[in-house]
Amino acid sequence: MTALQPIRFPDQASREGMTRRAWWLVLLNILLPGSVQVLAGNRRLGRFGLVATLALWIVVVAGVVLLLVRRDVLITVATNAIALTVLQVACVFFGLLWLTLTVDTLRLARLVRAAPAARPAITLLAVVVVGALVAGAGYGAVVTNSARGLVVDVFSGGHLADPVDGKYNILLLGGDAGSSRVGLRPDSISVVSVDAATGAATIIGIPRNLQRTPFPAGSPLNRAFPDGYDCGVNCLIDYLYTYGEDHPELYPDAAADSSEPGIEAMRDAASGVTGLTIQYYTLIDMGGFKDLIDALGGVKITVKERLPIGGKVNSAGRLVGVTGWIEKGTRVMSGRAALWYARSRESTSDYDRMARQREVQEALLKQFSPSTVLTKVQAVANAGTRIVKTDIPQGMLGGFVDLAEKARGHEVTQLELVPKNGVNVVFPDFDDIHARVQDTLAQAAKDAAAH
Repeated sequence: MTALQPIRFPDQASREGMTRRAWWLVLLNILLPGSVQVLAGNRRLGRFGLVATLALWIVVVAGVVLLLVRRDVLITVATNAIALTVLQVACVFFGLLWLTLTVDTLRLARLVRAAPAARPAITLLAVVVVGALVAGAGYGAVVTNSARGLVVDVFSGGHLADPVDGKYNILLLGGDAGSSRVGLRPDSISVVSVDAATGAATIIGIPRNLQRTPFPAGSPLNRAFPDGYDCGVNCLIDYLYTYGEDHPELYPDAAADSSEPGIEAMRDAASGVTGLTIQYYTLIDMGGFKDLIDALGGVKITVKERLPIGGKVNSAGRLVGVTGWIEKGTRVMSGRAALWYARSRESTSDYDRMARQREVQEALLKQFSPSTVLTKVQAVANAGTRIVKTDIPQGMLGGFVDLAEKARGHEVTQLELVPKNGVNVVFPDFDDIHARVQDTLAQAAKDAAAH
């Protein structure tokens, strides 16, 4: 008891001793929450605080170790709805615990016995530190709640899929803005093929006016159109979304698989065009796409030619109604500017627009690492739940985020199936297209291995 006497049984008549004791208690509470109560107060509360603090440090150290040696496991845990719920509860719990222990520490410090000049400094130190800790815990709870909402609302279904021929192939559709997608014709169609080992990514752009689309064996559309999509006149590939929505009986399990008949029709079409098995899809509302760009702080793009914002070509062939211009040069674009850059068509062709859409996709992949997204998770979550629909399940998020980080270490390979690259969009040679796809993927893998 002698060793603890200055702490638990202080000489309250000594202002110097009580001042020194108060400083020590506040510092101990900061360095090791719970230790003050063990030494000078309620030992049961102190032991509870110490055990909780030890558990927190164990979790933090384990997280650091996983970050260094098994980042995919850490990301998988961090994108699991149950784990995020536990983390949110833990943030609230530790915020309340730190507040309780600090208030009790100030009580035990008996500041009225300390030197008057030292009381404000001691109190300020305790209040500032606990305020920062509680605010941090509260912010963590809010951010975790937003992240959990994003995971649950966007990545709620789907099946775990293995890579095919070492690749994950994801259909990426850009749709028209608006709450209803009935009758939608995808504004942008591409397949992103990612090497499961290296993360090397290839974006295959499919023009929306491609005709005579074939379908893989076993597809309901292959039974309806065994010789390719033929609806009579101008049977463009992007019409197939509406066709699928108008014939939901073709894909009766779509809703149960977190999809839609129109999306499944587009998946089968993209698979027939590229010759690839497509495991997942992502549909982005292009009207809300700007919200995601703004949430991430803008995207850096090099503009090669001056492009109009708004406007249309009149009967005299003149561009009228322009509300602004995207000037040449390298700049960080807002969401609105990036959206117009990707969609502007009046002064250029659809194929030029396709190329710009790939530029935006590649810029997003290159510029925004998982750590960048995590620092802005609230804004991203708010934008993401409004604009994204996908069948990528929660269980795949960890692996895909890790692949996205690996992809940033490689140049993104692009293959545009457009006339200037020798593709006839009215009478396509799909055997040739399949060969081009395989050659491109093989070269991308070779380049990644040499990197």
